[in-house]
Amino acid sequence: MIRSPRQLHILDKDLDRLSAAEQAGSQSMRPLARVGLAVLFVAVVVVIAVAALPQATTGQVTVLAGVALAAYLALAIGANDVSNSLAPAVGARAIGIGTGLALVATAEIAGAVLAGRKVSATLSLGIVDPRQMLAGGSAAPVMLAALLAAAIWVNIATWAGAPVSTTHSVVGGIAGAGMAAFGATAVNWPGIAMIAGGWIVSPLASGALAAGLLALIRQKIDDAPERDRAARRWLSGMIGTMAALAAGILLGGHLGQQTAVTLGAMAGAGGAATLAARRHMARRFASAGEVRAKSRDLFGLPLVLVAVLMGFAHGANDSSNVTAPLWLILEASGEQGSAFAPGWIFLLAGGGLALGALLFGRRLVVVVGSRITRLNPVRAFCVSLATGTVVLAASWQGLPVSTTHVAVGGIFGVGFFREWDDARRHRRYKQLPVEETHRRTLVRRAHVRRILLAWAITLPASAALAALFSAAMQ
Repeated sequence: MIRSPRQLHILDKDLDRLSAAEQAGSQSMRPLARVGLAVLFVAVVVVIAVAALPQATTGQVTVLAGVALAAYLALAIGANDVSNSLAPAVGARAIGIGTGLALVATAEIAGAVLAGRKVSATLSLGIVDPRQMLAGGSAAPVMLAALLAAAIWVNIATWAGAPVSTTHSVVGGIAGAGMAAFGATAVNWPGIAMIAGGWIVSPLASGALAAGLLALIRQKIDDAPERDRAARRWLSGMIGTMAALAAGILLGGHLGQQTAVTLGAMAGAGGAATLAARRHMARRFASAGEVRAKSRDLFGLPLVLVAVLMGFAHGANDSSNVTAPLWLILEASGEQGSAFAPGWIFLLAGGGLALGALLFGRRLVVVVGSRITRLNPVRAFCVSLATGTVVLAASWQGLPVSTTHVAVGGIFGVGFFREWDDARRHRRYKQLPVEETHRRTLVRRAHVRRILLAWAITLPASAALAALFSAAMQ
């Protein structure tokens, strides 16, 4: 039977509706699929642990529970903290969010495995006396409570779109659970004071460094009579310095190489990065047209490279939030046989960070990258370079800083510098109307207040949760 044109038109409309319904169903299933992959990751990690742990291990159920919670927390940290590494690059449109997540996820694993031990030792040994926990047989319940409280709090913050500090969450969880189990005297308050001092200094240092870098770029490159030559000199020098610092921290600070080897590697890495940056810029200058467009385009690839390096720094520093409690659980069970922390727990932490970033990291990347202040490649490069420098330096010293604080501090520094510089440039004009003054407010105060509030309540909230869980497990 031959259908009439009207019947064919109706059939086409019905097929379009079916296609739209299928697409809507596919979109609605994506969040559920991501949750399913996360659950599968935790299950696979537990199965591997069952196969790897000796059958005679004391408290094997407790160890497996600790492994499951550690995997869960690693996923939560990756989802919340990927914004620190990738938000500036995505906010500046230097890289797509999918490609950026894949690159940063790989860097997270490398940072955790290659450079995660020093900060992990600080968290394991410097908050609650490990000898007292191990002697009393309460190390495993205390650390289970800390892991559970930190994971729940970070999940709540991620759902609310607030980039909180996972380091605050874990430190608060360990301290709260330790106080509930052993009393306030068991907590190493000078150690916590040292860590808290790093939390205050690091975002201020990042903000000041990011603002200083932006001022340097404006003075030495934007206002230079020969921008091409100035950009090749100053920008390549910044990239080379960052590469040298990363090599020094990795070899000298984490792998324990001798001073001569470390200095040689720093010189080699810095020189190679500087040369590669100069060649990249020379090609850009040769192919681009208008001067200002060339200057802006130069920062695209360097920004991506710095974002990847920042992912490495985050893996090195924040993997300790997972590995430190898990190591004490293994130690209490009698499974730990090496001097400190078997290598597989760092691989677990890095893999969880990477998968959490890939599955759940998109929302906070958008919040941090575009809703605090507007970022172009130049400003985003300053934020990423400042953040990476501060976090790598802290990791070198074994100090568990908040990468969230450092990254957002850098963004604030750039935004407030731009406001100050804009006001300075227009000082000679008459008082601007209220509407124009509001338009020139470059840092969105509402997001600043929201983020600062989330920071302020993170430590006491996670400590209270951990204390409740610890008391219930005793």
